[in-house]
Amino acid sequence: MPRPTVVVLNGPNLNLLGERQPEIYGPETLADVEAMCRARTDELGLHLDFRQTNHEGVFIDAIHEVRHSAAGLVVNAGGWTHTSVAIRDALAAVAAPVVEVHISDVHAREDFRRYSYISAVAASVVVGRGVRGYVEAIDALVR
Repeated sequence: MPRPTVVVLNGPNLNLLGERQPEIYGPETLADVEAMCRARTDELGLHLDFRQTNHEGVFIDAIHEVRHSAAGLVVNAGGWTHTSVAIRDALAAVAAPVVEVHISDVHAREDFRRYSYISAVAASVVVGRGVRGYVEAIDALVR
């Protein structure tokens, strides 16, 4: 029997983790984040599907692709969090729970970062926990 799949979707600029504003996002790379998520999903007996794109349409296509098959989604939509109704609408069509993740504390940053289109369709939001927030989001899906 196949293991349930947790999908982790990362949006624009997250491929630059570890080099882009490490004082805000930390020194860990996206590969480090994937390794942490894979270790946690392996411990939990889950399969991990981990993706990143800088293209909004590709991000939406990924959501559509897994909307019926994923056991849960962890989403860090980056800047699209604050701008994309299209991503919000795609996530609203997902049958499984969605957990929104932000590495930094978006509420302590620029005003435009304080609003999320995604929060309204998310089961939970993890904010300002650094890259460990991804593991917390996976744990939230399991709960």
